[in-house]
Amino acid sequence: MKMNLKIRDLREDRDLSQGTIAKMLLCDQSLYSKYERGEREIPLHLIIRLAEYYGVSVDYLVGLTDETAPYPRKRK
Repeated sequence: MKMNLKIRDLREDRDLSQGTIAKMLLCDQSLYSKYERGEREIPLHLIIRLAEYYGVSVDYLVGLTDETAPYPRKRK
């Protein structure tokens, strides 16, 4: 599944609006809509923020795995 479809499905499964996610990402709703439609590439820092927000791994979002669980974080 393409990343744009995954981020849309994650958002819709949680009954969130594009505007809500756009605010969390600090971007306009129209730009976020383009990310979901695959019209614009999502910057890496926003992919990371989405993965943290949804509690999934970046690998899951970009299609490298079907496992949603994120890796354990390194201790600082």
